Amino acid sequence: MAWVYLVLAIATEVVAAVSLKVATDGRRAMYAVVAAGYLVAFGMLSLALREGMGLGVAYGIWAAAGVALTAVASKVLFREPLTGLMGAGIATIMGGVLMIELGTL
Repeated sequence: MAWVYLVLAIATEVVAAVSLKVATDGRRAMYAVVAAGYLVAFGMLSLALREGMGLGVAYGIWAAAGVALTAVASKVLFREPLTGLMGAGIATIMGGVLMIELGTL
């Protein structure tokens, strides 16, 4: 169940980040979605920890996946740049998270 909570934490954090961009572009009502998204994200992350997932693993995956997915979402939704160098950064993040996960085995 910890992994389900972690996936929900990642998804809601990405929704909150995307909503923040929309809110800053003039749709101020979206700040409510931002606040709710981050509250739910931290709640889900805490549930993943309560289920026994290690803090280093949970936070590392949550933060890294959030950064990578938000970068991709910003490219798709807002046509922001996603350069080769940024792609290499995302791959590096993924590699780092994999090493953290494998280090717990």
